[in-house]
Amino acid sequence: MIFESRSESDTEALGERLSRSLPKDGAVVAMYGELGAGKTAFVRGMARGLGVSGHVVSPTFTIVNEYPGERELFHFDMYRLGGAEELFDIGWEDYLARGGVCAVEWSENVPGAFDGSEIRVTIEKTGDDKRIIRIEGAGLC
Repeated sequence: MIFESRSESDTEALGERLSRSLPKDGAVVAMYGELGAGKTAFVRGMARGLGVSGHVVSPTFTIVNEYPGERELFHFDMYRLGGAEELFDIGWEDYLARGGVCAVEWSENVPGAFDGSEIRVTIEKTGDDKRIIRIEGAGLC
């Protein structure tokens, strides 16, 4: 599916919409896009759709932020990781086993971490506020 976002609020709304269609037993949303593309804005929308009331920020320095809500959200930022083995070292499989939603920014930095069931979200900047957002994957309901 391909969508056009004309603002940060459009990007958030699409994240919210996607989160409501995710499987109830957990999901991985692997995100791709350059710096400033809107990945964190997309995750803010996902959080809203999952019933998370806290303030969502990029986990660049902490690697993962956990947000309780109607459904748990685990927000990963792989920007500083050197590969999938580092992700497994921080307990990736434990997060998957908890059954929440794992939103992973900078997924291109951890090739081999996903099993093919993830939902891929690619955000491409096409202007100051405009984005093309592609959503694909077997995990979509």
